[in-house]
Amino acid sequence: MMRLNPPLQQQPKVIVRIFGGLGNQLFGYAAARRLALANNAELVIDHISGFRYDTQYQRHYQLDHFAIPCRKATPEDRLEPFSRPRRYLLRRWNQRRPFEQRRYLTYEFIDFDERLLQYRLESGRLYLEGYWQSEGYFKDVERQIRQDLRIHPPTDAPNLATAERIRSSTAVAVHVRFFDEPSGASHALGNNAPGDFYQRAIQTMEAYVSNAHYFLFSDCPEAARNRIQLPDDRITPVRHNQGDENAYADLWLITQCQHFIIANSTFSWWGAWLAEHPDKVVIAPGFEKRVGKTSWGFKGLMPEEWIKC
Repeated sequence: MMRLNPPLQQQPKVIVRIFGGLGNQLFGYAAARRLALANNAELVIDHISGFRYDTQYQRHYQLDHFAIPCRKATPEDRLEPFSRPRRYLLRRWNQRRPFEQRRYLTYEFIDFDERLLQYRLESGRLYLEGYWQSEGYFKDVERQIRQDLRIHPPTDAPNLATAERIRSSTAVAVHVRFFDEPSGASHALGNNAPGDFYQRAIQTMEAYVSNAHYFLFSDCPEAARNRIQLPDDRITPVRHNQGDENAYADLWLITQCQHFIIANSTFSWWGAWLAEHPDKVVIAPGFEKRVGKTSWGFKGLMPEEWIKC
């Protein structure tokens, strides 16, 4: 009787649902990439379903600007057809199961969740969805993440000229992000970083770095300039990359700087993290906030070597 060879076991898949702004897209990818590597699984990127119903912020998938080697999800991978109700039912069903037995993992709370590092997938599909905002989710594969997240540089004249200015100076990137209207959101209960944070951060930076030139990045450059108490010859507002589609270009320019004053924003978090200058100084808002339009200062968010101000 002829003996049949057993069928080859298919490689497991981690299917990550990408959504949100660029910073959150990068966190979602990095956590999923590490999870796939740890389980010898294929990483598949759902670049559609997380943006299809985003009518409020109208975000777009932006990870094509990076050297990511993973393929995009097929309609079947995205649970098409009727993906929205199917995804809802999968979420609800898996939330009733022990974490280690789930096949649809969601971000349950903002603090670093070590369970994701211990999760094991031997076969089949795992769906991953969430912000996963900590380098703890990918610190042990940092070299691979940095390789994947090399930015394809913009090629237009304004960005190339700005990059040259950055490289020819002791450059500090300053990011001011307005989650609320600039005129009324500097108080402690608002979602923007307090106005005095930047004054304190610059004083701290001056103690580390002398004769620095500051490059200012913001979604509202004019209002941001009013918050930075520096003479005009020491600061250059970067205004030419406005709009969600150009966020990657500002991020690339930030990574060309040597030192960083970041906002309470995952966007500038990644700008500082991706920069590979060995002696970089990173100053971040030191407050904790867990409610509102944005969360900040929770367990695991900031690398230990960053200065909280």
